[in-house]
Amino acid sequence: MFPLGSVALPGVALPLQVFEPRYRALVMTCLTEDRLFGSVLIDRGSEVGGDDRRGDSGSLIRILQSEELPDGRWAVVGVGIERLRVVEWLPDDPFPRCIAEAWPDGKPTDLTAELVVRTLDATFGLMVRLGVDRGDLSSQPELDPDPSIASFQLAALSPLGPLDRLQALTATDPDSRLRFLLASIEEQLATLDAIDALSGDGDTAQ
Repeated sequence: MFPLGSVALPGVALPLQVFEPRYRALVMTCLTEDRLFGSVLIDRGSEVGGDDRRGDSGSLIRILQSEELPDGRWAVVGVGIERLRVVEWLPDDPFPRCIAEAWPDGKPTDLTAELVVRTLDATFGLMVRLGVDRGDLSSQPELDPDPSIASFQLAALSPLGPLDRLQALTATDPDSRLRFLLASIEEQLATLDAIDALSGDGDTAQ
């Protein structure tokens, strides 16, 4: 297991710079076995040096590319495969380990495709409001045809914090996840509208 300060999601790339000895050992172990490891969000503390409190919801990651650098660090690119749930944490020996189980996503419905489109449009709209150049948006990767994976990719694409991404990860099904993302985006847009209104009032007062 590789606890992180960010949320790894199925269908989403995970680039890592691995420098701590125990996680370098984790990478080398994975490369000699099945190239798989799990990742959860650190609830409190730091992944550096231990003494962290780890979540129990995460993703299974497959290493796609890896390179050992001259200073001993590893540059790793992985991708999330599926959700997992930690059943029991084991002693770190030499890196974090646990017993985990697969956590399948719920089934899509007849509304899921529409929710994917609405969420994508809303995400781009919010990113434009936040100042992202439209040209940058045009280079975004296409969503996976699997609506479950697409919903996770939208969670990664949306400008959300780690706790919101964790809530998206743990949603019971794609529809619940997409509705949560839409509500979060609408809340951020409402906040931006309120800020713009206050700014406009200030200009008028001057």
